[in-house]
Amino acid sequence: METPKKGDEKSHDEGLEKEPKKSKDKKPDKEKIEELTDDLQRLQAEFENYRKRIEREKEEFAKYAKAEVIAKLLHVLDTFEIALKSTKDTEKFTKGMEMVYAQFLSALEAEGLRPIHAAGKQFDHNLHEVMLKQKSDREDGIVIEELQKGYMFKDRVLRYAKVKVSEKDEANKEGQ
Repeated sequence: METPKKGDEKSHDEGLEKEPKKSKDKKPDKEKIEELTDDLQRLQAEFENYRKRIEREKEEFAKYAKAEVIAKLLHVLDTFEIALKSTKDTEKFTKGMEMVYAQFLSALEAEGLRPIHAAGKQFDHNLHEVMLKQKSDREDGIVIEELQKGYMFKDRVLRYAKVKVSEKDEANKEGQ
């Protein structure tokens, strides 16, 4: 039998699987679960408080956002009061009402309101609402009359224009 050489010796531990060493700072599983549960509950509470705070801030913003628009309309109210004091003089009253209308429209336009111009244009279901149809020598779907003005607010329809639309007269259709 040969004697093992120095580099050929196998340690008696080499063939055995090594057990993982437990670090001294690791806590038992139960303590770790409790710690993670506490962390989770704290996080949930913090998130709930954050959500409530954001909701309060949102409500407060909406509440006071209107104040800026109302402040811009106060000069319209002042002009209205002046016009109402002039009810005995029809000309002054009419001029006052025209000023109120112009100021009011200007204040609304400054906030992003703009009228939808419909008369004489092709009917567009995205902007107009048909209230009446009238036989006409015009082509089908032309807005003959604007019954109620429509408005856009920024890029959205706030109120559709209520319109009367042309409808080709059957007698004219046959003649063509």
